Amino acid sequence: MNAVTASDQLPSAEALLRAAPPHALVATARRLLAERVGAQEVTLLLADYGLTVLQPVTHLPHTDAPVPADEGPAGSAFVNQKPVVEVLDEPSGQVVHLPITVRGDRMGVLSVRLPARTVAPETVLQLGDFATALGHEVTTAGRDTDLYLQARRTRRLTLAAEMQWQLLPGRGCSRPEYVIGAHLEPAYAIGGDNFDWSTSADHLTLTVTDGMGQGIDASLLTSLTVSALRNARRAGIGLADQAALADQAVFAQYGGKAYASTLLLHFDLDTGTVHAVDAGSPQLFRQRGGHTERVELDAQLPLGMFEETLYEEQTFHVEPGDRLIAVSSGVHDTRSAAGDLFGERVLRQVLGATRSAEPHEASRAVVAGLIEHYGSRELLSDAAVVCLDWNGRR
Repeated sequence: MNAVTASDQLPSAEALLRAAPPHALVATARRLLAERVGAQEVTLLLADYGLTVLQPVTHLPHTDAPVPADEGPAGSAFVNQKPVVEVLDEPSGQVVHLPITVRGDRMGVLSVRLPARTVAPETVLQLGDFATALGHEVTTAGRDTDLYLQARRTRRLTLAAEMQWQLLPGRGCSRPEYVIGAHLEPAYAIGGDNFDWSTSADHLTLTVTDGMGQGIDASLLTSLTVSALRNARRAGIGLADQAALADQAVFAQYGGKAYASTLLLHFDLDTGTVHAVDAGSPQLFRQRGGHTERVELDAQLPLGMFEETLYEEQTFHVEPGDRLIAVSSGVHDTRSAAGDLFGERVLRQVLGATRSAEPHEASRAVVAGLIEHYGSRELLSDAAVVCLDWNGRR
């Protein structure tokens, strides 16, 4: 089938993906691509929770060998978010590796092996559209099957981590006005750290929460805090009152014995004005014109520490080209085995070295630097990093 005809049939391919049973998306994709572009092999690879490998989706609990998430053709497609054409020895053909990203959330890679000398530019474009459609269906199917969540795991999650990952909106979000990339560690044992966001026509609300404690206790505390913030936000309440209502909910449950440090940010997409409430320990940095600076906010009480705390909003501005980085206390307060604090100086060095990287890679690089400083991937404290590139509204 020639390229024009295949392109004409892509909408019907999307409809067939939507009609496929949730567990059968990969099998359906193989059949459709075999029929329409002569695909000889189709593999869906999903990024694991730690963003270290890409896991093939096969017959669980068994799976094919994972591939590195930042090396090789598939890793290059994932990191750079561009198709990569791998030329195999004759007569094996070529493999097109296509990034799968849904509204800025990087999910993995679709690898399609085609006969030799059949990969034209228009074919790559068609396959890119197909990969995006498949990503949307995988996201939707996650409501009805555990298959794709299981496929992401290199090992079992702790119960606390299971709760936290289900609470997250994703690991990235993008619009013309901004791009967000975020990361958590220890990915398979995270307890109290969380990030959340919500976007509307003219605004973006972003929060970073650090629930005290570890394990299931920290996860329960953070779940209550994030749910209370969402409940207040969805009621159309202002930022300071969102913090106050969440503070009341946490105090009512724990009586001041447990609390959650939270940074709340509300962006006006037209003007770049940011309303902020600093309720605890997450720190905020801004990179502008080659300079990295701490955004100094008035430190207010963590949510739930005392009854009926009143919170006040502050404002600052972001300009096109600015980068904001929010980090939890598990980043800036972590010490090495020798007792050296990761601290602001080292954090600034990492942020400076990653300024040209995309937000997803920058947030991952900060966590990688933290792990190197600590000396083990199993961090003692949870660490959350959220990186936002501000483009503004043209």
